[in-house]
Amino acid sequence: MDGLGDILKRRDLDEPPEVRAIKEYVRRYYEAEVRVTIQQHAIVIAGRSSALIGSLRLNLPKLQAAANTEKRLIFRVG
Repeated sequence: MDGLGDILKRRDLDEPPEVRAIKEYVRRYYEAEVRVTIQQHAIVIAGRSSALIGSLRLNLPKLQAAANTEKRLIFRVG
């Protein structure tokens, strides 16, 4: 179990709510880290593993619902 310090250290309080929701979804269900960038009409999600990105693509509707966004989600490996 993580301590309070570990939880607060991982949380960036300046992140937009969509970014925070996507990162928390990926941590909860995949135990992995991703980089999330918000653009005007899209949200770019980048991960190190092609397997992770492939799984996220398959769960696109759930990820959009978790982020509560209508923006296009773009997935990148790297």
